[in-house]
Amino acid sequence: MNRLASADPHQAVPFVGAFESVFQPAFDVDNMELTGHDERWASDLELLHLSGVRQLRYPVRWHRVEARPGTFDWSRTDEVLGWLADHDMAVIADLVHHTSYPRWLTGFTDRAFRPAYLRFVEAFALRYPHIGGYTLFNEPFTTFQLCGHEGIWPPHLTGVAGFAAVARAVLPAVAEASRMCRELLPDARHVYVDACERHTGDGPVGAARAALANDRRFVVLDAFLGRHLDERRPFVRALQAAGADDLFDLVPGHVDVLGLDYYAHCQWDYSGPSGKGAMHSPRPAPLASLILEYADRYQLPVMLAETNVRGYASDRASWLKYTLEQCELATAAGVDLRGYCWFPFVDSCNWDSVLRRSEGNIDPVGVYWLDEQLDRRASCMSSAYALAASGAPVAALPAFRFREPVADWLRGWAPQMAHWEWQDPPVYETDPPPPAEPIELRIEDAHG
Repeated sequence: MNRLASADPHQAVPFVGAFESVFQPAFDVDNMELTGHDERWASDLELLHLSGVRQLRYPVRWHRVEARPGTFDWSRTDEVLGWLADHDMAVIADLVHHTSYPRWLTGFTDRAFRPAYLRFVEAFALRYPHIGGYTLFNEPFTTFQLCGHEGIWPPHLTGVAGFAAVARAVLPAVAEASRMCRELLPDARHVYVDACERHTGDGPVGAARAALANDRRFVVLDAFLGRHLDERRPFVRALQAAGADDLFDLVPGHVDVLGLDYYAHCQWDYSGPSGKGAMHSPRPAPLASLILEYADRYQLPVMLAETNVRGYASDRASWLKYTLEQCELATAAGVDLRGYCWFPFVDSCNWDSVLRRSEGNIDPVGVYWLDEQLDRRASCMSSAYALAASGAPVAALPAFRFREPVADWLRGWAPQMAHWEWQDPPVYETDPPPPAEPIELRIEDAHG
């Protein structure tokens, strides 16, 4: 029997809040500063609390905590974690979010990275022994891809050899940190967070690329957990050819909860005679089926650790309805789903260039949107979010017709939403429009 087809979604999924913090070393600025959260953190957390959320992913900014090697300034972290404890809000501390390392490191392949990272993690664990959860390294696979394969982020390496170089520098350190934290923080959960993907393709080229991408999405976590990496797997062969055999003999790390980050660009389609990838698939699988696949493969509790859509507030409210409905379906099918996280709570910045530039351009993805003065603005999205966070069923959430260009980007998902009762977006909404084109991440060729 199809577990999803027979599922009856009624169980509410607990909400997890989040704030964007990724650091851009070349510009010495992070997203908490660009969005004003570093100064408005108390009012932002109060907004989250008033929305009914009682747990959140929250950054511990290594690049600011240890601005000088070996000297730690925990004052702001103490202040924020103290506020959260006073308000009974559980924390999943996010210790390294993409390139959020101190500027005195040149990048992940710097020889000083591993000892410095382990020193920071140990100092964090010793200072906050009562923390309830932590993410040691956000999205390892995605970070290796953008730092090592695509050359978008430092150290700007390319190809499978670049991917392997970054992975070999980082993954053993994260695995060691997980074993250390299991001893130092025995009552806390390690929430390992990475991209949740599945790809399709037709024709000889497209099918081969899809097969490689579908293998690649699992290899990093398989290696982290010490699973046997069969040399018949296409991306395993590519890593072997790049000299990364030591990744296959990694001393295993420890994971308590698998966080899945899902966006529309997580399902590429490699069809057509050229096999060129399309970022937004015309035939995406339901998110619930991806959640089920990852949960079955790893036999771990899971969490939807990130999702959003770049669009008007009404577009975001409808994507909230879709992703939350899919989480409810996965839960009803037997998945141990520990939370739902819309990421981030307020808009982020600079993702229009995938963080290659720092122009302060606001990325319209938050629960609350930012105006030109960085004031937090409510909308139909923040209303729908608060309703869902309070435990309302998905059926009670509004379904606003997607506006262009989001309607075009998400055309492939329309059949999965055909049972909804649609309504026009509110005419009073004044949030700014999304970019004319989605962010382009040309990551389909993993052979070179």
